[in-house]
Amino acid sequence: MEEKQLYTVSIYTENNIGLLNRISAIFQRRHINIESITSSVSEIEGVSRWTIVVKLAEEQMKKIIGQIEKQVEVIKAYYHTDDETIYQESVLFKIKSDLLFEERQIQNIIKESYARIVTVNREFFVLEKSGRRSEIELLYRELSAFGIMQFVRSGRISVTKEEMKISEMLAAFN
Repeated sequence: MEEKQLYTVSIYTENNIGLLNRISAIFQRRHINIESITSSVSEIEGVSRWTIVVKLAEEQMKKIIGQIEKQVEVIKAYYHTDDETIYQESVLFKIKSDLLFEERQIQNIIKESYARIVTVNREFFVLEKSGRRSEIELLYRELSAFGIMQFVRSGRISVTKEEMKISEMLAAFN
């Protein structure tokens, strides 16, 4: 049996209601967990880009891309391995303010992790960190010892190392 690995799926779509349900149903029917999903505008006006991270075998990935591209609103779908992309995630940590001033170790953790203080008030401060999942998980473990009031993580955002030529394809399509 083929080994499962992480894939970053990039889907260029028209921005239509209900498409998210249909795309997620493609994964759900096959009992595939979506690790993360992010949606944003793309480099092309009027076109949305979804970035979905899933763990599965490549043969299965190819079939899913075919199913995704059958959706009317989908312009093009791609999949890439981690080696083929440059990617980041972002997180926010909310932590009690007194720790920032009383725990020297917290200041060291912030500095060493290249996290950024977004806001500080009497009750709490908010840290922002962008990076690879492993860097974020390390920071989470280090800060957990002091207590985290709130934590939120974005989905992966990524660009490919190789040109995708989606802009030329769309220009020819229009």
